[in-house]
Parts: sequence; C-alpha cells; structure tokens
Amino acid sequence: MKSPICDMLGIEFPLLAFSHCRDVVAAVSRAGGFGVFGATRYLPETLEQELKWIDAHVDGKPYGIDVLIPENISTAGEKNVTWRSLEKRVSQEHRDFTRNLLKKYNIELTTQSVADNQPQPFDAETALQLLEVSFRHPIRLIANALGVPPKAMIEMGRKHGVPVAALVGSKEHALRQVAAGVDILVAQGTEAGGHCGEVSTMVLVPEVIKAIKKIRDVPVLAAGGIMT
Repeated sequence: MKSPICDMLGIEFPLLAFSHCRDVVAAVSRAGGFGVFGATRYLPETLEQELKWIDAHVDGKPYGIDVLIPENISTAGEKNVTWRSLEKRVSQEHRDFTRNLLKKYNIELTTQSVADNQPQPFDAETALQLLEVSFRHPIRLIANALGVPPKAMIEMGRKHGVPVAALVGSKEHALRQVAAGVDILVAQGTEAGGHCGEVSTMVLVPEVIKAIKKIRDVPVLAAGGIMT
C-alpha cells in the first residue's frame, strides 16, 4: 500500500484520519497511519495543551493539524468579531421562527455557554494564531477547508517545510487549489454531509485526478464515501 504520500508524510500506510478527538489522532499515527487533529474550535492556549498531550502519546510518529479558514465570509474585513456580537445580529423574528419550528417537532432547544470575547466561528486571524502554536510542535501537515487557503497559510507551510492540504468537492475546486500552490487534495464526496458539493465520491475522485494531471502531480485523498 506504499504510495508517494507515505514518503511525503513519513507514514507506513496511506490512511489518514481527520478527528476532533486527540486519542484517535494519536492511535492512528501510532498504528502507522496519519492522524489529523481538528483544531478549529480551540483557542491558542487550549490548543497548546492538546498538542502537548498528542506529542506525549504519539510515540514520535507524525501527525497533522486541520483548521477552517473560509475563503468568503460575511464579516470579512471586520475586526474583533465575537460570538456575542454575531448573536446580537440575529433578529427576533428569526429567533421566534426557530423556536417554533423546534417546538413543532418536539426538539428540545439547547444552548452553549461561550466567553464574551470568544472569536467568531472560522475566524481567519484566530486560525493563523492556531497554526503559529502548531508549528511549535512537530506537525507534518496543515489542512484547510471552505475554499482556497489564504496566502499566509501556504507561506507558513513553505517556511516550515510542511505540506498544505485542502478540501475539494469538484474538479473546479481542485484546479483552483492546485493553482494556489496546495500540496495535497482531499476529494470529499457529497456523502460527507453534502457540505462540499453534490458529486459522489466514486465520481469525484477520478474526475479530480484527471483534471489536475496536466498541471502538476498532486496526491489526492479519497474521503466522504469510504466505509467498511
């Protein structure tokens, strides 16, 4: 099962596991695969704690980090946007609609407590801070979703000699990612919740490989419709 990505990442098997659970990340890497830790929900100080734990439990094996930096977001250019400030923008009409809809189908409304200064979800500035924390650890991959990674992210990868991976859901996505300088593509079919496109994995993977072949050789990971 040896493939070029094994040499690129220093792993035994070309099997990657993206997970929010540090135990899964460490277990997969120890077994010869490659664990990728979902870091988006963390603040820099809490991510530091998680990565210290992974370092101590991965037996020196390689692992990576996954963040989410949207290429397009409605708050682009705004400073100091927090969960609280976003919440205030939701109209009462929409709140009432949501509550009534949940009540209609007997779904209990739950809330989550967040700090007043908690940055907005998918905040680009926070994500880059998370990467700065990550590079203080022996990571071997940084991954992004929700569009082409910002130039700063790709430059950070180049500076540290760490490959940059990006999620794609169509051949058009793949062509843009390759043109931007991404090192690895994660072709994720619509079976993965439909958040990346409407093309099934079985169709998407060969379509992406064929589309990028004439540009440059970029490893493609198949994701979204892989099961037992």
